[in-house]
Amino acid sequence: MQFSAAQIAMIVNGNVEGNSEVSVGSFGKIEEAQSGQLAFLANPKYEEHLYTTKASVILINASQELKQPVGATLVRVVDAYSAFATLLDKYQQLQTQQLSGIQQPSHIAATAKHGENVFIGAFVYIGEKAVIGNGTKIFPNVFIGDNVVVGNNTIIHPGVKIYHDCIIGNNVVIHAGTVVGGDGFGFAPLPDGTFRKVPQIGNVVIEDNVEIGANTTIDRGTIGSTLVKAGAKIDNLVQIAHNVEVGNNTVIAAQSGISGSTKIGKNVMIGGQVGIVGHIQIADGSKINAQSGVSKSVKTPNTAITGSPAYDYTAALRSQAATRHLPSLEKRVKELEKLLEELLTKK
Repeated sequence: MQFSAAQIAMIVNGNVEGNSEVSVGSFGKIEEAQSGQLAFLANPKYEEHLYTTKASVILINASQELKQPVGATLVRVVDAYSAFATLLDKYQQLQTQQLSGIQQPSHIAATAKHGENVFIGAFVYIGEKAVIGNGTKIFPNVFIGDNVVVGNNTIIHPGVKIYHDCIIGNNVVIHAGTVVGGDGFGFAPLPDGTFRKVPQIGNVVIEDNVEIGANTTIDRGTIGSTLVKAGAKIDNLVQIAHNVEVGNNTVIAAQSGISGSTKIGKNVMIGGQVGIVGHIQIADGSKINAQSGVSKSVKTPNTAITGSPAYDYTAALRSQAATRHLPSLEKRVKELEKLLEELLTKK
């Protein structure tokens, strides 16, 4: 696929400086891009490459001042990074839209339904009474259980498993190896020291415009639903337990784990390797630093916390600063003790 600088400017609402008819067909880093590729400059650290790159078209911020001539055609935008993301998304959509039809071998139950312009890859299994929306793309080796509902224009990558009765919204992206709707970790202790499994009869509901990374697991509710609300973004290797709620536009980085029945508000940012205990609440707009262990509710919106157990971010930084001075403080205390002893001896 080829795009001219003029077409690119129209997509990202930019202004062209240079040859508006020059075309590009792929993307490249500004320091490595070749003729026929598009690059972008958003980080000032890479400005030197603006004058040496072989890229044919470069997205730059409208505020960027040129210190010397540039060989490429420039497209000036308000935010080069955001504009580049828009172009990548458009490019990916065009590639995905080309996929259609049902590959064989695959199994689609007689009672299952699918909409128009779908793609169902080889070795896909779609169970009884499942419903697949218009424009949805299901890649090879995906399992979709009985009564699952998948919305429109959703992309399900290879090897995803969606257990029975789960609901997936519109414009959702689920990456390879993710499991949606596996049993929650529910076991009742018995007097003899063994455990009896508690049946997990709920489901998982994933609302619109959610993206879920590879090899993430979202457990079904014991009763009711595990809920991921619209706009949430979940990284690779995240564990979300039964009956958890993840709020709108919340982001969760890799290797984090959220225990059962915890309610996470909207616009929360959770760093990598965060652990959150069950049955607590995280207020809207909270920021949880990487590797934090959250053991109690965060009740005040827009609070930043860190550490294990996690507490106020600013207070934690002050504590860390004080800790670095402990050796010198210890030395001063010993000197004061010695001085005090000498004064008492003189008396």
